[in-house]
Amino acid sequence: MKTGLKLFFHFFWVIEIGATKAIQETFQREFAGKKDESYDYKKIQRDRLIEFRKERKAIVRVKKPTNIARARTLGYKAKKGFIVVRVRVRKGSGLHRRPTMARKPKRMGTKKLTRRISIQSIAEQRAARKYKNCEVLNSCYVGDDGKSHYYEVILVDTNAPEIKSDKEMNWITGKNQRGRAFRGLTSKGKKSRGLRKKGKGAEKVRSSPRAKKRQAK
Repeated sequence: MKTGLKLFFHFFWVIEIGATKAIQETFQREFAGKKDESYDYKKIQRDRLIEFRKERKAIVRVKKPTNIARARTLGYKAKKGFIVVRVRVRKGSGLHRRPTMARKPKRMGTKKLTRRISIQSIAEQRAARKYKNCEVLNSCYVGDDGKSHYYEVILVDTNAPEIKSDKEMNWITGKNQRGRAFRGLTSKGKKSRGLRKKGKGAEKVRSSPRAKKRQAK
């Protein structure tokens, strides 16, 4: 009996892994704008971005993630306590006014003045400010057009009883997880802090962009 159950769950796991991989490959074709015999992935992604652009608000709550396979790898679960919001962030480095006081011509420019934080981290922080009773778990890219980037941010309600009783997710209710998006504790935040980088030069990035006399930026 136990052997039969093991075989059943193994078969179910193989099917689930195959479906997840197929979904991931489908979204990769859509993001790349490829055309196939049966589907025009470029048109699917274009129509999706048109709907995103029509939204008046920059932060919109959605029922479920667009890329469900990617969201699950980031910790999303289809249960109470999980919230998914789509955030629109402008492209470019933002508005930089030209100085009015005396400068060298070399120092008068307003271009290529990028921020010390990635656009995806900006999206996570804006979602955290909107939903103050939740903590940002992670976020994923869903598209971009000529003016904006679109990210879906996964938030968790730390006061929900379903989260507190979940042994896999109740770690996020701890005091050391407060303000995850602002402290660089998300997946994107850890990457920008250099915690995944190895080799020569990585010591300039850690432990934060402020460290090592701002050599990381």
